[in-house]
Amino acid sequence: MVKTPIVQFGTSRFLQAHVDLFVSEALERGEAIGPITVVQTSGDASRARRLAALSDGFDVKVRGLRDGARLDETRRVTSVARAMSLAADLDAVRDTIVEEAEIILSNTADAGFKPQAADIATGFDHAMSYPAKLTHLLHARFKANARPIQIMPTELVQDNGRVLRGLVLEVASKMEPEFREWLSTQVRWVNSLVDRIVSEPLEPAGAVAEPYALWAIEDCPGLVMPCQHADVQRVKDLGVIERRKLFILNLGHTWMVSRWLANDRKGAVFVRDVMGDPDFSARLRAVYGEEVLPTFKAAGEGDGVEDYIAATLERFANPFLDHRLEDIAQNHGEKLERRIGAFLDWARENGDQAQKSKLGHAMGRAGA
Repeated sequence: MVKTPIVQFGTSRFLQAHVDLFVSEALERGEAIGPITVVQTSGDASRARRLAALSDGFDVKVRGLRDGARLDETRRVTSVARAMSLAADLDAVRDTIVEEAEIILSNTADAGFKPQAADIATGFDHAMSYPAKLTHLLHARFKANARPIQIMPTELVQDNGRVLRGLVLEVASKMEPEFREWLSTQVRWVNSLVDRIVSEPLEPAGAVAEPYALWAIEDCPGLVMPCQHADVQRVKDLGVIERRKLFILNLGHTWMVSRWLANDRKGAVFVRDVMGDPDFSARLRAVYGEEVLPTFKAAGEGDGVEDYIAATLERFANPFLDHRLEDIAQNHGEKLERRIGAFLDWARENGDQAQKSKLGHAMGRAGA
């Protein structure tokens, strides 16, 4: 049986078009540490067909714009050697964690990190949160051989490795001190940030994704990269990447919606419609060039930002992607504060005192 040094918790179409694809392409070049065992954590019977299909290989269709040209191609993913369910295959999953795993990846549902009442159980319980399940699986490894291991969550949580470490240590607080010491000293908890729009699933497995992709992994002592790939970056400071995503990509989405709402939701329906409207797109480019870019330069983070803005605008113009402004408009008030309000505060903190009227208007301020 093929050994799988990577164990992945989660079967989402995002992981299929991101981690699984990157590892597959790297394996073809001999630049990955090995294939993947995928584990379904939820026990959702409706996903059983997808789970069974993953190890047979599946397609990822990459559609969008790259350097101004339309891209529409299909890539075959063959990195998943085994696919199991915690509900049906707990013993096999435990054995894989104990005997094979070098890296554990995850991208659980939005509520995956949320503590559950079952987390206080003394033994494994399928009603537990993902961090509690992970704690008990790691305890089995500790008891068997105590070999070091690397944990790499990809959930969209700031400092996701640190957060997961804290949740696991909390669950382990009533276990033996030696296990807690092992979790703290022999388990490497890695922060990372992922970015790719995966617009729809394929059946029974696979997905449709945009060309742009990023897996930024924060460097730390002893870090093991799961693969070498153009879209996988080892970075010194993940905060720089997080700010670009929040204050360029996400800020742009929210500024568009502010303009759209002010126009009584008329005109554009999708993000790509904004880029097809000469006046609307010119205003967005002015926001980036006149109000966003100077702040990144003032903060000493200007290198590469113009390229990132150009890539963002190209992502917005993707002719294959039905990204509805109506969907982005959900929780708009909260997004305004987190994306535009926080950016204006960051600008002032970094000495950029220029009036940012376009962003200020989006916030409902006379000036900013």
